[in-house]
Amino acid sequence: MASPFNIVVIVGSIRKESFTLKIANALARLAPASLQLDVVTLHGISFFNQDLEANPPADWLAFREKIQKSAGVLFVTPEYNRSIPGVLKNAIDVASRPYGKSSFLGKPIGIVSNSPGPLGGVNAAKHLQNILPGISGPILGQPEIYLNGVGDAFDDKAQLTKESLQKVLAQYIDAFAAFIERQNR
Repeated sequence: MASPFNIVVIVGSIRKESFTLKIANALARLAPASLQLDVVTLHGISFFNQDLEANPPADWLAFREKIQKSAGVLFVTPEYNRSIPGVLKNAIDVASRPYGKSSFLGKPIGIVSNSPGPLGGVNAAKHLQNILPGISGPILGQPEIYLNGVGDAFDDKAQLTKESLQKVLAQYIDAFAAFIERQNR
């Protein structure tokens, strides 16, 4: 079998016990052998400031390089105030610069949004779908995945216990794997 495709999974929440991080880790456990998911949190990525582009901070360079070396990117995000969290937007700004040299350019993209509420972060996903064209590669359109009611889906060891959610995540990660394979032929 060929080496697995390295996928950077960007977690859009920095909360220690975030549902988003738990979902990202569950996806990593459910991923088929064709994918190796590298779950990345956004702790330590400094604020984007165009004044620093001539001499970017080390954290920007490391984040950009990680994305550049990947075969694709999977965003897993909660919804904050009907949009994406500020830390995620900052990370996108850092990785998409300097102008014309986005680290996401050409990378196949997946989007998983979530919420403990009933809407599943649909607005966050839609905002990512608005932000990413022009700075990324193709975005997986189907299946779309908006996870709602995730607040009780994990046990105290962060293990996924909700069977229906596990089934949805498994279906999505399998579809994403097929998408990555098609894009990297």
